[in-house]
Amino acid sequence: MARSIRLFDRKPPRFKPQPKVLILCEDSKSGKRYLEEAAFHFRANAQVEISHCGVTHPSGIVETAIARQKGFDKVFCAFDRDTHLCFERAINLAKPHPKITVIASYPCFEFWLLLHFGFNRKPFRAVGKYSPGDLVAKSLREKPSMEKYEKGEDTNYFSQLLGEPFQRARELAPRIIEDVAISGEPNPSTEIHLLMDEFETLSKPQPI
Repeated sequence: MARSIRLFDRKPPRFKPQPKVLILCEDSKSGKRYLEEAAFHFRANAQVEISHCGVTHPSGIVETAIARQKGFDKVFCAFDRDTHLCFERAINLAKPHPKITVIASYPCFEFWLLLHFGFNRKPFRAVGKYSPGDLVAKSLREKPSMEKYEKGEDTNYFSQLLGEPFQRARELAPRIIEDVAISGEPNPSTEIHLLMDEFETLSKPQPI
């Protein structure tokens, strides 16, 4: 009898439960759409909520993350440096909260897209009425198939740039971050590759 009972004993789980992840975006269209498509590509979308929280300034995004973090295992705040006056305040707001990770782009998310076309460490500075972010977008529109790029449009650039361009960006972004650590100059750079790494991790069962 004891042997038959043991046959029905539950085996211990082999894998960790999938974490719940929240990603808050500054951009409500092009950037958010890119991240949604990336999550879907890596089949991480079931555990990931990607949201635009209704504000576009960094400190407001982090404040929303702080308010919502209880329901998630990890929270990422993806926003641009560009000309935001509250950027440093947002960084400092996030520091006491271990669940929250800031994903910063200098000067903007479009620099991540630009890396799909090759290495770039030339700083983007405001010129006249054009912000650093405007100038990154201008450089991006000079690249093949990106002539009509606009930040506020809802186009699937992830699918368009998937393949060799996407792998190039994933290789170049960490190299640039390493150079930032040496040079102390973050302009230009981006941490969007960390979200791609997160999506890839979420797509695979994690052994206990």
